[in-house]
Amino acid sequence: MGKATKRKKKASVPSTAKGPVKSAMAVVKSNPFEVKVNRQKFDILGRKTKNDVGLPGVSRSKAIKKRNQTLLKEYKEREKTNVFKDKRFGEYNTKITPEEKMIRRFTLERQQNYGKKNIYNLNEDEELTHYGQSLAEIEKLNDIVDSDSDTEERGTLSAELTAAHFGGGGGLLRKKVSSEQQDEEEEKPKSRKELIEEMIAKSKQEKQERQTRRESALELTEKLDKDWKEIQTLIARKAPKSERKDKELEKPKPDEYDMIVRELGFEMKAKPSERLKTEEELAKEEQARLQKLEADRLRRMRGIDEEANQKRPSHMSADDLADGFILDKDDRRLLSYKDGKINIENEEEKGEEGEEEEEEEGEEGDNEDEEESQEESASEDEEDDAADGHSDLESDLESEGEAAENKEEKKHEANENESQNVEKLDPKREAAKSELPYTFAVPESYETFKSLLAGRTIEQQLIILERIQKCNHPSLAVGNKAKLEKLFGFLLEYIGELAALDLPELRTIDKLVLPLYNLCQMFPEAASDSIRFILRDAAHDLEKIIEVKGRATLPALDTLIYLKIVSLLFPTSDFWHPVVTPAFIYMSQLLTKCRITTLQDVIKGLFICCLFLEYVSLSRRFVPELINFLLGVLHISLPKSQAQGYTVVHPFTPVGKNLELLLVCDKEDLKSWEKQNVPLSIVTRLKEASRTEINHTRLSCLALCFDLIKKCAALYESLPSFHEIMHPVRILLTKHMPVNEYPEKMQEWYHSALKELENKVKHYTPLVCEKKKPVPLKQYTPKIVKVLEFGRKQAGSKKEQERKQLIQRHKRELKGAIREIRKDNQYLARMQLSEIMERDAARKRKVKELLGSLATQEGEWKAMKRKKWNN
Repeated sequence: MGKATKRKKKASVPSTAKGPVKSAMAVVKSNPFEVKVNRQKFDILGRKTKNDVGLPGVSRSKAIKKRNQTLLKEYKEREKTNVFKDKRFGEYNTKITPEEKMIRRFTLERQQNYGKKNIYNLNEDEELTHYGQSLAEIEKLNDIVDSDSDTEERGTLSAELTAAHFGGGGGLLRKKVSSEQQDEEEEKPKSRKELIEEMIAKSKQEKQERQTRRESALELTEKLDKDWKEIQTLIARKAPKSERKDKELEKPKPDEYDMIVRELGFEMKAKPSERLKTEEELAKEEQARLQKLEADRLRRMRGIDEEANQKRPSHMSADDLADGFILDKDDRRLLSYKDGKINIENEEEKGEEGEEEEEEEGEEGDNEDEEESQEESASEDEEDDAADGHSDLESDLESEGEAAENKEEKKHEANENESQNVEKLDPKREAAKSELPYTFAVPESYETFKSLLAGRTIEQQLIILERIQKCNHPSLAVGNKAKLEKLFGFLLEYIGELAALDLPELRTIDKLVLPLYNLCQMFPEAASDSIRFILRDAAHDLEKIIEVKGRATLPALDTLIYLKIVSLLFPTSDFWHPVVTPAFIYMSQLLTKCRITTLQDVIKGLFICCLFLEYVSLSRRFVPELINFLLGVLHISLPKSQAQGYTVVHPFTPVGKNLELLLVCDKEDLKSWEKQNVPLSIVTRLKEASRTEINHTRLSCLALCFDLIKKCAALYESLPSFHEIMHPVRILLTKHMPVNEYPEKMQEWYHSALKELENKVKHYTPLVCEKKKPVPLKQYTPKIVKVLEFGRKQAGSKKEQERKQLIQRHKRELKGAIREIRKDNQYLARMQLSEIMERDAARKRKVKELLGSLATQEGEWKAMKRKKWNN
C-alpha cells in the first residue's frame, strides 16, 4: 500500500495547470484506468525519473484541441485572404504588351479550370445528362402543361411527360399517335418486347437513310469530277515554250529537308523475315536434298527414263461412254510407315529392277496398247449391235485371236525400239556413273576411308568429306556422333600419310585443313584427344631415342605439320591449354635436345621457330629456346676463324664438323642468289639438288634467320630484360658476322635486324624499398582509462561526447517531428472525410425529398384519373 500511495503522489499535476486540466484530473481520480504507469525494470538509487506516470487521454484531448485551434482554422481558411491583392498576370510588368497579357491570362484560366481539384469528388464540376439533355435544364420543368386551363384534357398531365418521369424510359420509345387512337392505345399498353422491336426498327431505318445519303453524295462527287475533267480539257491551254521556260526558272528548288521527308515516305517499310532455322532443321533439309539427288543419279545411271515411266493417256473418242469399264486391278496404294516416315512405292523403287524386267515391262506396255485398241473396237461393236447383250464378250474373243496372230510382229518392233533407246541412254549412263554419289556412309576403318578418297582430285575429296558430314549429322541419328569422331582420326592419319610421302602433297593438306577444322568445332573433346595421343607418341619416341642413342634428330615432316595444325585448330594465347601446352613443351624439347647435323635439320628448326612466333604472337610469352636456336643458326653460318669470343648453348657446339653448315664461299652463287621463301617440301628434295641450289638454300635460311631476329625484337621489346636477352645476338651480328661478303639484299636484311635491336631504349626502373609506416618502440607507461557508469555511451573526449549528444538529440527531434506530421495528416483526413459525409447526407436528404414530392404528385394524378374513369 505504501508503494501505491507514493505513485499516486507522483501523479500530481503541476501548479501551473488550469481549469481543463483540473477537470481531466477529476476524471482520472474517478477512473484510474486512464493512468498509464511506466514501470522500471530496476530501481536505481539517485536517478530521477521524468515519465514514470502518463495520461494518454489527457494528452490526446490536448492535441486535438490544439489542432482544432490551429490546423483546422488554417484548413478552413486555405482559400480565403483578408487582404486584397491584385494577382493578375503581368499587371505591374511594363515590359509585356497588353495583348500578351490577355493571351497569357486566358491560358492560365484555362489551365486552372482544366483539372479537377479533388479527383475523388464526383459531384464537382460534373454535368449529368439523360439522353443527351442536361438534368439541370430538365429540372427547370419548362415543358409542363398549364393545368389552370378550363378544359379537362389540358388540366391533366400529358402521357409523354408522365412516361418520361415515371415509366422507366418507356415514354421516349413510344410512337406518337393521333388523338383518335389514343383511347385504344391507353386500353392496350405495349409490352417491353414490342417497344424494343420498334426502337430497333427505327435505328435500322435511320442507318439506311444515312447510307442512302452517303451513296447519293458519292454519286454526286463522282459526277462532279467527271464534269470537271470534261470542262478542264476545254479550258486547258498550252503555254508557249518561252513562258514555260520562265516558269521553270521561277519555280523554286525543293528544300533538302523536304527531299529527305519525301524519301522517307517512299522508303520501303521493314517486313518480318522468316524464322531462323535451327541446326537440326538445316541438317535434315540438306540430307533430304542429297538423298533426292542421289536417287536421280541412280536412276540416270540405270538408264531409266522418267518420261517413259509416265503412263500415256489412252485415246478415247468423243462417242465413248465408258460402258465397258471393268476394274481389273485395285491400284490404290497401301499406306505404311517406316522409321517415322510415310513409306510409299514410287518410280525410283521400280527403276531399281534389272534390265530384264525393263524388257518385260516394255512388252507388257505393247500388250496394253493392243488391248486398248481392242477395247475401242469392242465398244464400236456394242454401239452397232445394241440388241445382243453378250456382244462385248464375242468382240473380246475376236480381239484375242487377232492379238495372238500379231504378237510376234509386235515383239520384233519392241526389241528394235529398245535397242535404239539403249543407244540414246548410254552417254547419260556414263555421265551418271562418272558423277560422285550424293550420299555417303561414314567409313568404319581407315582402309575404307583411304579407298574412298583414292584416285580423286582434291575438289572431289572435299566434296566427299562435306557430304559425309551432312548425311551423317549428329542430330539425324544416335550413332552419328561417334562415327564422325572416328572420321576426324581417319582424316588426321590421312594427312600424316600425305606428308610422309617422298613428294609431300602440301597443297592437298592445306585444303583438307578446312573439313578438319569443321569436325574439330563439332567435337572439340574428341579432336583434342586425338591430337594429344599423337603428341604423346611423338614425345615418347623422342625420349626413347635419347635414352638409347644419347642424341636424337628432328622429327619427320608429318609431325611438323601436326604442330602447325594445332595452331590452326586451337587457341594458342591461353595461359594453359590441354593441347597447345603439350605442343609448346614438345617444340621446346625439339630445339634443345635434337642435334643439328644437316641442312634439312636447319630448315626444320627454322620452321619450328616460325611456329613459336605464331604461337606467342598474342600472348607475347618469352621463349628462350627460340632466341638460343637463332643464335646457333648465326653461329653455324660463320667461318671457323671468326667463331670465337662468345658462348653457344646446346644443341650447338663451338667446334666440330658441323660448324660451317650455312657458310657459302662460292662468289658466283653469292651473286646469283635472290631472296625466296624456303618451302617445307625442299627437305625431301635437297639430296637431288645441285651445289648452287644448296648454296642458295643456305643463304635463304640465313635471310630467314635475320627476319626472325627482327620479329623477336619487335615482340619482346616491352620486356625489362630485353637488352640482356639480345646482347649475345647483337655481339655476334656486330663483331663476328662477315657482312661485306654477302650480297646487297642480304646486307639489307642484316642492317634492318641490327637496327631493330639497337633502336630499343633501355628503360629500367630503379629499385626502391617498399614504403611502410615505421613501427614505434614499445612503451611501458600504463594507459589510464576513465571508467564510466555501466550502460552509458562512452566517448573519448568532451567534443566527441557533445557531438554524440547532438546526434542523439537530432534523432529524437526528427522522430518527434515525423510522428507529429503523421498525426496532422490523419487529422486532416478525418476532417475531409467528415465534410464528404456531410455533403452526401445533404444530397441524400434532398433526393429523398424530391422522390417524396414526386410520389405524392403521382398519387394525386392517379386518384384524379381514377375519379375520371368512375364518372
